[in-house]
Amino acid sequence: MALSRTRTLGAVTPADFERLAGLRKMQALALGLLALMAVIFVVSFALQQHYPWLGYVRAASEGGMVGALADWFAVTALFRHPLGLKIPHTNLISSKKDEIGDGLSSFIEENFLADDVVHDKLSEISGARMAGQWLQEKDHAQRVCDMIADASLGALTVLNDGDVQELIEALVREHVVNPEWGPLLGRAVDSFVEGEHHEALLDLAAGRLEDWLVRHPDAFDRMVSSRLPSWVPSIAQRFVDDRLHAEAVRFARAVGEDRTHPFRVAVSGFLSDLAADLESKPELQAQLEAFKHEVFDSPRIRSLAESTWVTARAALVSMLEDPSSELRRRLLAAVQDFGLRLTADSTLQFKIDVWVMQVVEHLVRSYRHDLARVVADTVHRWDAKEAAEKIELQVGKDLQFIRINGTVVGSLAGLAIYTIATLVIAPLVS
Repeated sequence: MALSRTRTLGAVTPADFERLAGLRKMQALALGLLALMAVIFVVSFALQQHYPWLGYVRAASEGGMVGALADWFAVTALFRHPLGLKIPHTNLISSKKDEIGDGLSSFIEENFLADDVVHDKLSEISGARMAGQWLQEKDHAQRVCDMIADASLGALTVLNDGDVQELIEALVREHVVNPEWGPLLGRAVDSFVEGEHHEALLDLAAGRLEDWLVRHPDAFDRMVSSRLPSWVPSIAQRFVDDRLHAEAVRFARAVGEDRTHPFRVAVSGFLSDLAADLESKPELQAQLEAFKHEVFDSPRIRSLAESTWVTARAALVSMLEDPSSELRRRLLAAVQDFGLRLTADSTLQFKIDVWVMQVVEHLVRSYRHDLARVVADTVHRWDAKEAAEKIELQVGKDLQFIRINGTVVGSLAGLAIYTIATLVIAPLVS
């Protein structure tokens, strides 16, 4: 098992095995060059007495072997002990794993998460415009809608009905029930009267009353006749009914047409007095508070609130689960419309980009060290041998070029040294 793992360097994914194949290919190439240098050296060394020019070939191949072996040792020493010999300062990655992790963490914190680096990078990106263009695509907007629907369904599934009802009741009690209604209603009625909004209601009420009286005279007559004494002759009853009906129609018409009608003035005065009393009279305020608590503390009201939440929750779940529901269609349209606004409105883009930049910079500034420590902590948790294998699998192929270059450079260096020694130094010595 250990041998197999060493051969595969812990490769798991197809990409890992592709890297492993590339690494083995480069290793074979480097080893092949070393073998070639060795063969050339043996042949040239054996024949250089008969063919002096082979001395140059021997020197080049000898330098190539030295360079190849030296760089093989250097590359191998990074990941393991060469030939299994525990030579000092070899198997560096395994023995220095924690220090490497700490160094990477510090490097990332100081160079990638620095304030100026983050700010400059965010300044180059208009995330709002890109998001707007992305959201305008129906498929992308649909994906966002699906995510929102799934998240909402998850929340509705996780939430306990009792907890939600208690929360709603607490919020309603804090913001609706507990505050005194008297002064608030007084100010609302006063503002209503000052804005003459009650005039529109009076117009509507007068018009509706007149219309009803005209269309239902018999109903009005029966209502009036029932109040007259039984001994009144029928002819007198009809006279009274007709007279009162006509007066009632004229009254409703006059109220609707005349803004200075006494009834309108009386209503305005009544509402003004009511507003003042609600704001200033403790006894009226106390009556209103008692009525309020009686209504909201009623078991029927609480039962109605509970059943309303259950019904609303069921309806929400049904609409969120149905991709063709009105809620999902409106949500999709809203997401696409938001994307269009992001694309077209440069001011909105700027505001969102600045807000995102401020948020990201604050998060990076606050958690820079913690973010960088993720690298160090992850490396610390790795097994030393596993860490060396992971790194070799990722960069080993490129490191084999060091061995190849070492072979080539060593050959050239050996040739240069032998040439200088033969053509320059040897004549001077002799």
